[in-house]
Amino acid sequence: MAKKKATVFVCQNCGYESPKYLGKCPSCGSWNQMVEEKLPDKTDSRSRVTISGKTSKAEPITDITIEKEERVKTDLTEFNRVLGGGVVPGSLVLIGGDPGIGKSTLLLQVSAQLNQNGGKVLYVSGEESASQIKMRAERLELRGSDFYRYAETEVSAIQETIEELKPDYVVIDSIQTMHHAGIDSASGSVSQVRESTSTLMQIAKMNDIAIFIVGHVTKEGAIAGPRMLEHMVDTVLYFEGERHHTFRILRAVKNRFGSTNEIGIFEMKNGGLEEVLNPSQLFLEERLSGATGSAVVAAMEGTRPILVEIQSLISPTVFGNAKRTASGLDYSRVSLIMAVLEKRAGLLLQNQDAYLKAAGGVKLDEPAIDLSIAISIASSYKEKETRPTDCFIGEIGLTGEIRRVSKIDQRVNEAAKLGFKRVFLPKNNMDGWDFPKNIEIIGCTTLADAIRRAFS
Repeated sequence: MAKKKATVFVCQNCGYESPKYLGKCPSCGSWNQMVEEKLPDKTDSRSRVTISGKTSKAEPITDITIEKEERVKTDLTEFNRVLGGGVVPGSLVLIGGDPGIGKSTLLLQVSAQLNQNGGKVLYVSGEESASQIKMRAERLELRGSDFYRYAETEVSAIQETIEELKPDYVVIDSIQTMHHAGIDSASGSVSQVRESTSTLMQIAKMNDIAIFIVGHVTKEGAIAGPRMLEHMVDTVLYFEGERHHTFRILRAVKNRFGSTNEIGIFEMKNGGLEEVLNPSQLFLEERLSGATGSAVVAAMEGTRPILVEIQSLISPTVFGNAKRTASGLDYSRVSLIMAVLEKRAGLLLQNQDAYLKAAGGVKLDEPAIDLSIAISIASSYKEKETRPTDCFIGEIGLTGEIRRVSKIDQRVNEAAKLGFKRVFLPKNNMDGWDFPKNIEIIGCTTLADAIRRAFS
């Protein structure tokens, strides 16, 4: 009688393994996510081998020489900055986003630009045929001699093709469609995603090939598959935006070669994605003059200051409990600021419904946006408009004080560049730097003082 292969139950949400079936995963708490998978007969004990045949071996750290390699820049300045200055040879980059948001379009454009800069590119698609990739490339008017399209899902076949072509850049679209022959489970399972990514990581590190991986996301917005997938790669990018709007935001949440929380703004057009070089003007161009419940903040996204409009709508509640809704802002932060406004500034908000959003679809989560949130709430509550040329920067403490924030000079210079006349900021931030001559700096100590001076 043949011996039955050993099996294990794996959570498809977080990758937790159990020898028996469990209805609820003890690691992430999700229900009905445990799937039975067969264990491989034996582990792959081969050493890391480069395309040239060189085997990895241990060597003294003093004997290791570092050859500084230049980052490869594309024609998309926004994409270069999100990556930290360009594409790093030997890096493994994971890009996630909702279906139809434009991940494949972005990578196809980037691949063509890298090819035009002298690099050999292999674009592997597990979801589209070679003719479909060709049609999309023609629609985007992309050309290239060393630009190879390959429709395949078997990891071993992809590895052989990489060894044959010796490309400089590889795109895998998507990792959930890849199948590793050594794992006896369906494509997209935790084991398949983990082993396929591990193989690609070895190829990238041992041969200095930059590999881009497309990852599907769950309905909660996280990249599907085990959380370990994000730990294995060098950079994790999220491509965000609404399918019914033209603007897209590329956000870095992990980057071993640059700043995290860096964002790049793109606009989807018929000819592909075009970068938006001045996002501050984009976020403010539809702002209504004379409207109440509006305040502008100079927020830092990575290394870039961006001016964003914070909008609030305060109205009396018709139910017993007041409703609080926030879009693009942290709900807990909004509740905290409203409590401080009621206790320290005398605004009776406990019987008021509050609806807040960051205009333009951008998500803000830094402390410096506190003052603009408070001013927008006060403006809607008092039915008094703020000046359209005012900008508000500062963190609010629970005792009502305005606390200092970082990179104040960059924020104020961005506001001055776009024509703002007054900037409200923490009084402790007024020392140690030179003010722009064409803008008035107003230092505030308390929240009540900032509200009084903003509406005077």
